[in-house]
Amino acid sequence: MNETKEVKVVTADPSAIGLFGLAMVTLVASSQKLGWTEGLSLVIPWAIFLGGIAQFYASILDAKLNNTFGATAFAAYGLFWMGVSMSWLMNLGVFGQILQSNADMHQLGFAFIGYLIFTVFMTIGALETNKVLFIIFFLIDFLFIGLSLSSLGIMEHAMHQLAAYSELLISLFSFYGAAAAVLNKHFGREFLPVGKPFGIIRKGSARKAPSKRVI
Repeated sequence: MNETKEVKVVTADPSAIGLFGLAMVTLVASSQKLGWTEGLSLVIPWAIFLGGIAQFYASILDAKLNNTFGATAFAAYGLFWMGVSMSWLMNLGVFGQILQSNADMHQLGFAFIGYLIFTVFMTIGALETNKVLFIIFFLIDFLFIGLSLSSLGIMEHAMHQLAAYSELLISLFSFYGAAAAVLNKHFGREFLPVGKPFGIIRKGSARKAPSKRVI
């Protein structure tokens, strides 16, 4: 007689490592934008490993959990930091003078506009996750507004400052979100509150727990 055995594969919540990666890269990058530090050389490793690889790894785990929102967000922003790192390396002449001399910063501006469009509809989705995550996406909107306009030479100084302070705030809220993801799970209770969904789009979601996990 054949017996059928079910094997349950458990995947840990990747939110903490994903948000920690975002927190680290935005902290280091904002320090350069704000003039607290100089140069990009020591920003690049954090952009590649924490901003890029850590978030992309979180995306793979979220995909296994069937969390489309989390998988999409972490993959898109992980790839963003990998792309930005490559752009920085080109501008620094790492890949030779030909690529360096042909770099047009306006092209980065259009890439930032694309990410702004992406972040706007992800911000709408974040309304039904939790308030900490919504604040992070809301701030990322302002980051890409600042990056887009400053890269295109529009109100360059003011938009650079907007991007810098938005990025710093993203870092602080992402650290909090990462801590909440770890400690709430570790203690089995809401040790650090993240706020309920707004319940604007998905009616009743603010009054009862969501059916599936979000970032």
